[in-house]
Amino acid sequence: MAMDDGDERGPEPVDAPGPGELPRLDSLREKVEYMVEKTFPGQKISGRVFAELVRDRGGSLSHSYFSNILAGKVTQPSEDILKALGLGFGVDWRFFKEESEVVDDVVAGLQFLAKRRTGEISGVAGRGLDDDGLPPELLRFALSLLEDAAREKDDPGNGEAGGAVAEIPR
Repeated sequence: MAMDDGDERGPEPVDAPGPGELPRLDSLREKVEYMVEKTFPGQKISGRVFAELVRDRGGSLSHSYFSNILAGKVTQPSEDILKALGLGFGVDWRFFKEESEVVDDVVAGLQFLAKRRTGEISGVAGRGLDDDGLPPELLRFALSLLEDAAREKDDPGNGEAGGAVAEIPR
């Protein structure tokens, strides 16, 4: 169950490859195989070892599920599984998302920022939050919007009209 080199902690997180450094990786299986090769060069990594590594880093992934990903039996895993893969390989979990999903996320974010700048959105309201509340990065973003709104309120001559409140689904 130990890694070939005797390192029980697993590899140090690696930087996610940039777009110019990647071969064409269309499927989840290809992405995971690529990351296995880059993260554990020259080693044969078992599903059990990888599942333990994910667990040690605070995630959850069964060894059989990981094996099914490598066998190409799993093609559309949940976001939680993608996050577990990101933890195990030490990269941003969005690397494992389908390209179209990432593009949709980026476009939605840009549309939100554009509406915020034009005044169509003047605040943020969270709905459907769980016990953990907002993720830290979203909380920082929401707080920055509140700070911007406070500055705009202090400067009434800025010419911006009020707008709708953006809802952040959870």
